[in-house]
Amino acid sequence: MLVPAWQEKANAKVAETHSKIPKEWLISGLALEDAKSQRDITGPYVEQYLSAKEIEIIHNDSTTLVSKIKMREYTSLEVAKAYCHTAAVAHQINNCLHEIMFDLAFHTATYLDQYQKDTGRVKGPLHGLPVSLKDQFHVKGHDTSMGYVGWIGNFEGIDDPKKVHRVESQLVGELEGLGAVLFCKTSVPQTLLMGETVNNIIGSTMNPHNTLLSCGEGALLALRGSSVGLGTDIGSVRIPAAFCGAYALKPTSNRLSYRDMANSNPGEPSYPSSVGILSTSLDAIELLMKSILSTEPWLRDPKVAKMPWHDAQVASSLARAKADGSARMIHPLRIAFHWHDGMVKPHPPICRGLRMMRDALVASGHKVFDWDPPSHATTQRIHLSMLQTDGGHDIHKQLRLSGEPLIPRLRDVLAPKDPMSIVEYQDLVLEGRAFQEAYLDYLNCTGGANGQPVDAVVMPVAAHAAIIPGNYRHGAYTGTTNLLDYTCAVLPVTKADKSIDTFDEIYIPMTEADRINWQDYDPDIYDGAPVGLQIVGRKHEEEKILAITKIVDACLKARNGQSNGEAAFWKDFHAPPSDGG
Repeated sequence: MLVPAWQEKANAKVAETHSKIPKEWLISGLALEDAKSQRDITGPYVEQYLSAKEIEIIHNDSTTLVSKIKMREYTSLEVAKAYCHTAAVAHQINNCLHEIMFDLAFHTATYLDQYQKDTGRVKGPLHGLPVSLKDQFHVKGHDTSMGYVGWIGNFEGIDDPKKVHRVESQLVGELEGLGAVLFCKTSVPQTLLMGETVNNIIGSTMNPHNTLLSCGEGALLALRGSSVGLGTDIGSVRIPAAFCGAYALKPTSNRLSYRDMANSNPGEPSYPSSVGILSTSLDAIELLMKSILSTEPWLRDPKVAKMPWHDAQVASSLARAKADGSARMIHPLRIAFHWHDGMVKPHPPICRGLRMMRDALVASGHKVFDWDPPSHATTQRIHLSMLQTDGGHDIHKQLRLSGEPLIPRLRDVLAPKDPMSIVEYQDLVLEGRAFQEAYLDYLNCTGGANGQPVDAVVMPVAAHAAIIPGNYRHGAYTGTTNLLDYTCAVLPVTKADKSIDTFDEIYIPMTEADRINWQDYDPDIYDGAPVGLQIVGRKHEEEKILAITKIVDACLKARNGQSNGEAAFWKDFHAPPSDGG
């Protein structure tokens, strides 16, 4: 059969990426076939290809790695090699990388080690820390395909020698200046507008915890091939984190810089994507936020809000609980729970996760409430309309560069049509603004007798734990908070368990969409999939929401009999208790 030209180009890119893996890290064909037969490829499975020292290194969280490099327990180069090797294995057993930048990582790490040896100092607060990037960030010398075949070997589809492999995203420069080691770029969905990762270059990235399901760029974190990475969110920071058992923070848009980054439909101004952080630990997210904002990114990007990181806001929020998350009774947290959005009820594992979090907070002395805000059906409609204001013009322009087709799951929803008129667009913007105002009014009226509104809202990230390929149908749980532009964090709660999360045959669906979602649920297929939930705050509440997420995480761990590995954070940052508790 004749192979289409676009397919040849994609195949060549895959081969080029594979050629960047050192020969000693290649996995045999028989081993790759074995990986395809495994349901869970995390932990011991991926670690069988690593040395004992590499396993030790990748099981450190980001803040510990930075500390050990500073104390010279590890060199930057051996940390970089451990993560590059793990990422190489992860990619071979589960297509999860678009760009391999190991040579850059080794060069940077060697320089950092020499810098530390010569000066006795570290270069910055991220000295030696490997950081992965979603394939929207431009790194000099490397492609940014963003899942488009037509972007391979050029600059966003343009053969401009002044730009091809010469543009650097502002955030990339900030990370490098802080001492970070950039080593790979993770896979993305074609168009970015989908909750599972599949494109015409590398195919599908599956969920490492359960390879029957799909995921997002969180796959590399699940395989410990990265301890922290940067992504972007119209859902696509929170969704991969929740699906892959990771932590995440979606800041309000323009808290971090989007300058010189690739994006889908980049001219849409009213529904902005947000740069966010995914990690295996909450402390890593704070480390990156605090470090990046210390560079004053608003001086280089006119859209970034002039908002330094405020340690005092973190400390004042953390002071409302003890190290095990239990409330200091004069000022417990007030947390609302949004059980479902009235359109699609979450599957049993997500419902159980919500109950687990509620019970942990109640047992720890915090106050919980039900959340009944203005209908999210409004945002579901606005969300879908905002993503298609140009009628798919930008998407189909990129597809025509190579002649590649839309992947089957997107062909109907993203079929080209006439762009929205300016009058229709303005009406949509006004409708969105009215919803934002109504939502804020509702939030402000939740103060109760003491006049203190809820501190945060807990809600699902999606109606399911991960996703059966092709079955991501309902985006309102993330789309609503994108329209509101609220701060959101994600934390892992539990895993789906077929013996507990059983199918309720007498459930009566609320809507046709709910019926379809309910029929998608299969306890056997979902067994073992991570369950993550989002904690939502107001705009520009990154410090407060991160602290609240730490408290909730501690409550969950205390209730499950786990030790709180971040207790040292409380020791360092907690204000003295005012209630003697």
